[in-house]
Amino acid sequence: MRICIIGGGLTGLAAAYALPEEHEIVLLEEKDQLGGCLSSYPIGQTWIERFYHHCFSGDELLQQLITGLSLGNRLEWRTGTTGYYAGGIAYPLTTPREILAYPELTLVDKARLAWLTWRSRKMPVSGLDDVPAKEFVIRHIGEGAYRAFFEPLLRSKFGDRRDEVSAAWLISRIAIRSNRGVAGERLGYLNGGFKLLIDALEREIVRKGCRIQVQSPARSLQRNGSGWLVNDDPYDAVIATIPPQRIGRIGGPALPAVPYQGAACMMLGLTRDVAGGIYWLNMKDPAPYGAVVSHTNFIPVSRYGDHIVYLASYFTGTVPSGLDRAMIEDFRTRFSVRTDEIRWMRLSVEPCAGPVYVTGYRKGIPPYREEGLILAGMFSEPNYPERSMEGSIKAGYAAAGMVGNGRP
Repeated sequence: MRICIIGGGLTGLAAAYALPEEHEIVLLEEKDQLGGCLSSYPIGQTWIERFYHHCFSGDELLQQLITGLSLGNRLEWRTGTTGYYAGGIAYPLTTPREILAYPELTLVDKARLAWLTWRSRKMPVSGLDDVPAKEFVIRHIGEGAYRAFFEPLLRSKFGDRRDEVSAAWLISRIAIRSNRGVAGERLGYLNGGFKLLIDALEREIVRKGCRIQVQSPARSLQRNGSGWLVNDDPYDAVIATIPPQRIGRIGGPALPAVPYQGAACMMLGLTRDVAGGIYWLNMKDPAPYGAVVSHTNFIPVSRYGDHIVYLASYFTGTVPSGLDRAMIEDFRTRFSVRTDEIRWMRLSVEPCAGPVYVTGYRKGIPPYREEGLILAGMFSEPNYPERSMEGSIKAGYAAAGMVGNGRP
């Protein structure tokens, strides 16, 4: 079969990797490099992701893929520390002692939070899809805990849409983040960056005969008998990994929209650490970014030469005008950073960075087969109710299996 894969992110690459060699595969990617939100910048002699990334110990398929691509010796497990910026102070919230000392939560709030964290590991999320996260938290552990702890988390991930997010996402998030010791959370990273994974996938699928075309968006899509025309080229099957609502815009069937949000990530190279050793610092105080992610408080600064920080902001629709200036000005003022302490800066914007897990999301998850197309991506079942590299790989493998079971 002749197969077109639309989108060169992790799902599209995983699908190409999983397809048998006898197929003729063409992969179209609209940007100038593969990886999607996992694409990277060169930093000195290494690479760093345009948007912050790490993996979890439960990501079994990802670890198998890394090992299968001879990168197992590059995967390392490190401790991710967390904190909250509240009232002009960065509070570490990693160890039990730090959590007990956090003044924004009462002792009752802390006890209820510990109970919810413990309970989340066995709590089924299937019945929480229609329940707003805000309502769930306030009902179970109180308004104070919501304002002091959960609202900053929801704001950092979903921005203005935080009140629409379901409790299913929140409980899943708590559960996956509960794999931690007293020193912090156990997180994985590739020594050399996840660019190594993208490059290894590219080499392997090219070796199998896949033809990759970057800077080649799918501009048109239409039925051609039992197959398809993509940019006027004939194919027996199409695997589309772009948001479903974009399919209709290029001439394909009008598919139900999946709620997406954009991400704007400002990366800074600094002369010093400004977060007090904390890797992930959520902003409780209002700011034009929801979190300060200090990559070099997770991965040694010696690999990069500079202290690297991400300022993470999410938006709906178009990126707010002047957001980059607002980010820098607020960051410099809030963390007392002089101009000469910023060696470089880069802004990455992705209008469709990922789904927003609003209430009722589960009922609208697209099937893998829809009107003759094969659909897979961050919107697929394996990425519910929390998107991840693991979920994207599962979706890509599932899409490849759809082709293997016959023509769509």
